Formats: sequence, C-alpha cells, structure tokens
Amino acid sequence: MQEENKGLGSSVNETMDPKNKKFDKKSFWELVRFTLLAIAIVIPIRVFIAQPFIVSGSSMFPTFEDGQYLIIDEISYRLESPKRDDVIVFKYPNDPSKSFIKRIIGLPNETVDIKGNTVTISNKENPSGFVLKEPYVENISNSDVHYILKDNEYFVMGDNRPASSDSRYWGPVQKNLLIGKVFLRLFPVNKISVLPGNYKQ
Repeated sequence: MQEENKGLGSSVNETMDPKNKKFDKKSFWELVRFTLLAIAIVIPIRVFIAQPFIVSGSSMFPTFEDGQYLIIDEISYRLESPKRDDVIVFKYPNDPSKSFIKRIIGLPNETVDIKGNTVTISNKENPSGFVLKEPYVENISNSDVHYILKDNEYFVMGDNRPASSDSRYWGPVQKNLLIGKVFLRLFPVNKISVLPGNYKQ
C-alpha cells in the first residue's frame, strides 16, 4: 500500500509542477501570436490582392463550367487598364451584391455591333471596324445590338452566348464595378491552369 501511495503522490506533484504551468502558458501565447500573424497575412491578400470565386451556371461554357473554383487577381487593374478578351469577375450593375463572370468584348469609347454571332468593333484605330475572332464561342446566338461605349464603360459577354445574361441586355459595366480578372483555376484538379480562358486577338 505504501508503494501505491508514493506512486500516486508522485503523479500529483508532476501535474502541479509550476514549470508545466509556464510551458502551457507559453504554448498558449505562441498559438495566439501565430493566429494573429496568419490573420495579418491572409486578410490583406484576401481583401486587396486575390479572392476566390466559384462559377455558377453555364454562361461561360465551354471555357468555364458550373462549380469550377477560381482565384481572381484584384491588383492588376489598379496598375493597368483591362484588355479586350480578359475574363473578369465584376459586380452586377443592377444588383452589386451579386458577382458575375464574363469576357470583355468592347473597351471604353468603342462602338460594338453584333449581328447574330458576328461582333464588329469600331474605334479610333479602326474607324471602319474589325470583326472579332472568337474561337472560345461554340454556341450560336441571334443577337442584333448596336452600342456606343462611354468613358470607363466595358461591354461584356459570356462565351455561351445563347445562355448568357450580359451587356446585350443590361448594358455596359462601369470600371468601378470590376473586381478583377481570372488568374487561376484550382478545381477541378485535372483542369488546374494559370490565366484560364486567356486569349489575344
């Protein structure tokens, strides 16, 4: 019995050891410091540099499909102007609480003419107009649109023209509504890519 009591007493003494209390306290503050550091790094990246976006719907098919997980570059448009054919995420003009994904077709101060599936752009460099090459478009639509863009206005359309609600129906997107351009596709894994949907005329 004496041996058992000694063993029990030894166990209690180890638990109450002040050194262990100091160790636990140190571990706690290390965890707090790590958490604060992680927040300090992640939040600015999330708010100012990049943010996730999940594709909803088929308006950008076949370039992007429903459920694909994307990372949006938010910083580039603070350093340079958006370009034609950029795939962008923006706040829907009629309800800024919603975010849409489309492709930039027309730039500020250009004229956009659409007849069926043929898109013609007129600007200072091409006053008589030029027809866009759009290999990313598979499905034909029956559009008849004439639109003159003002300063800071962008004409956007989905790659799946018949299934896309875009500038043909609710007008251009103001620059201040642009969130950023698509930088990464992270899911599905077999389609991971940098600048997916990227195309230059």
